[in-house]
Amino acid sequence: MTGLDRGASGAAGDGPLLLGVRHHGPGSARAVRAALDAARPQVVLIEGPPEADALIPLAAEEDMRPPVALLAHAVDEPGRSAFWPLAEFSPEWVAIRWAGRHEVPARFIDLPATHSLAWGRGEALDEGAAGDGEGTGGDADAESGAGADGEPSADGPAADADVRIDPLAVLAEAAGYDDAERWWEDVVEHRGIGEGDVFAPFAVLEEAMGALREAYGTGGHERDLVREAYMRLQVRAAQREFGAEVAVVCGAWHVPALRRKTAVAADRALLKGLPKVKADMTWVPWTHRRLSRVSGYGAGIDSPGWYGHLFAAPDRPVERWMTKVAGLLRDEDRIVSSAHVIEAVRLAETLAAMRGRPLAGLGETTDAVRAVMCEGSDVPLALVHDRLVVGDVLGEVPQAAPAVPLQRDLDRTQRRLRLKPEALERELELDLRKETDAGRSRLLHRLRLLGIAWGEPAVSRGSTGTFRETWRLCWEPELSVRVAEAGVWGTTVLAAATAKAEADALGAQALADVTGLAEHCLLAELPEALPVVMRVLADRAALDTDVGHLAQALPALVRSLRYGDVRGTGTGALAGVAAGLAERIFVGLPPACTALDADAAEEMRRHVDAVHGAVGLLDDVPGPGHRDLRARWQSVLRVLSVRDTVPGVIRGRAVRLLLDDGELGQDEAARLMGLVLSPGTPPGDAAAWIEGFVGGGSGGGMLLVHDERLLGLVDAWLTGVPGEAFTDVLPLLRRTFSAYEPGVRRTLGELVRRGPGERGGVTAAGSGIPGFAADLDPARAEAVLPVLRLLLGLDGSARPGRAEEDIDNDLAGVAG
Repeated sequence: MTGLDRGASGAAGDGPLLLGVRHHGPGSARAVRAALDAARPQVVLIEGPPEADALIPLAAEEDMRPPVALLAHAVDEPGRSAFWPLAEFSPEWVAIRWAGRHEVPARFIDLPATHSLAWGRGEALDEGAAGDGEGTGGDADAESGAGADGEPSADGPAADADVRIDPLAVLAEAAGYDDAERWWEDVVEHRGIGEGDVFAPFAVLEEAMGALREAYGTGGHERDLVREAYMRLQVRAAQREFGAEVAVVCGAWHVPALRRKTAVAADRALLKGLPKVKADMTWVPWTHRRLSRVSGYGAGIDSPGWYGHLFAAPDRPVERWMTKVAGLLRDEDRIVSSAHVIEAVRLAETLAAMRGRPLAGLGETTDAVRAVMCEGSDVPLALVHDRLVVGDVLGEVPQAAPAVPLQRDLDRTQRRLRLKPEALERELELDLRKETDAGRSRLLHRLRLLGIAWGEPAVSRGSTGTFRETWRLCWEPELSVRVAEAGVWGTTVLAAATAKAEADALGAQALADVTGLAEHCLLAELPEALPVVMRVLADRAALDTDVGHLAQALPALVRSLRYGDVRGTGTGALAGVAAGLAERIFVGLPPACTALDADAAEEMRRHVDAVHGAVGLLDDVPGPGHRDLRARWQSVLRVLSVRDTVPGVIRGRAVRLLLDDGELGQDEAARLMGLVLSPGTPPGDAAAWIEGFVGGGSGGGMLLVHDERLLGLVDAWLTGVPGEAFTDVLPLLRRTFSAYEPGVRRTLGELVRRGPGERGGVTAAGSGIPGFAADLDPARAEAVLPVLRLLLGLDGSARPGRAEEDIDNDLAGVAG
């Protein structure tokens, strides 16, 4: 008698061994392994795309580490793709590895990807070894829907065919459970292997799914009929080749359909005329996080990390889990002792007994961890859920796996730069003066240009100099699709980024897009693309007459000049374009600032700020005529500050910028403010001028603190605003002053309460307010000098030179 002669305990002694499973179920995985060990089939058939048959031997490679996924994509449209994820605890993965160890052929028998990828652009796919697959009909982020068992759910006959039920939820409800996951844990995950007939669970599950299929059919999901017809044909072919000793591992939902006797001609008729596309397939790394439902993966599970633990733990899963939790919390500097672990295990077991469960499940262990190790707090518990219950494991695939040439080049570059993809988000600090870090920066910028968002620029916590960069890195499985899509631009990252930059420049609609692209080319060091971008930039800049567009474009150009200095790239052409752009802005800005409504005036105020910052940076860049730009810009600001047709918010900002640059004295600034705040000016215009002068995050609050003449003018104007106009100016003033730091607002309030200048010319220095005095206090200044010198890196033991004496004098002034 062969291993497949299962008798009454099997599903059917004369047919194939049908092992219906829950995808990503560790209990199903253990049961499949035990059943295959007992049956010893001659071939193992697995639900999945048959194009992947040639990739099955790679699963036995030492450097193949799950979770991984089969990726299929249309050759002519790589964005149309689908994933079939497999974890260590997936029954399909267990079957593949079992076949490899026992030198038994393994084959995939689901509908080929060449059909499923062509089956409706933008629609979710329904096939996959992981349940329904993670399908994309044109977008790599579109996910397929599935029930809790990983198979398509279905409706009852009287229900809308588009609505799906959860087969496990129906079975759990019939058993008296209100939680399908808890029911599955109790009847499958907590059932020990070796207890009775190893085929019995599959027979029971087949019977249950048969009843559901009789009641609900396909639930309107007609594609299941086509998939199951194809699978039946593949099973028949395997039986003709290997006889009766055939094992099939598939979703339990499909088992009744595969068991049903149908005519070969009827099955072939269902497959006739299916659409086709040319498809490529490979293995790609996957993550536990992408297996979870929270990621949007339709056939996902709530707790891939917990399921991986249940599958891998040889014994005492609860004790081993609590040990993992304790280790994680200790790494986060929380006090967790062995006594905590012991008590948590006891509490979890007690809770399981009270709830009538055979063993403690995830719910009991979570409650025990919260009560014992987290002291009732959900904050550390969230960390446990994120790091352990879900997990951040990233799989690996061997180098022998098929890949587009661009992926090969990316892999080589990652190894050379020692920049390993990781599923856990992390920050990377780069010092561009180091060759390795500069290479990493170039790679990340090139990938961003290609739409491969492995890294996103972040704000540096340390130095803000141009030689420093901070990146936030996180490798998502979908990026493999983006790499395949970007492969149309070239076979290496450099060639692809160059071609993509040139194409983007020619197709750019706005001038700011082209200047931004020039900046990206410098950051990514694309010397061959830069001439094309610069030619397009010069043409667009010469034709564009919109001052707003020019003002948007200038900052990116000036930043590019600074990056060129840091990275050692030539920027002579950029400097000339930037200077010409600035000149055109100077000429066109005053006319463009007239006849503007409030929203347009605020937008133009932001443009003025951007141009002012850009001119300041451009002034520091060597180049002909750059030194004169600052003087010409200040002339423009003077025109804006006094022209009545310019909105108040712009006039106020122009005065403020001139004051900050030292081109306007305090007395003149006070005179201009006094004119604006005179009774003849409408309150709304005056409030807008104040907003431009001291608002917008420009440090205006500190200006009012240290110049009480200006504060007195604002205070006197505000108290004189008529009641009927006060409600109109209040929103502007509230927006202006709410942006100040709390300490600044508090000091301003104290000064106003006391009265700026004591209304009789007494200054704050003589007012008796804490922190102010008539003269500097040398003793207080001397007390803080050692600390300030230490912060500035000055050697206190050496005799200060002339420059250090100047610093000491400045410090004394600050301290006083």
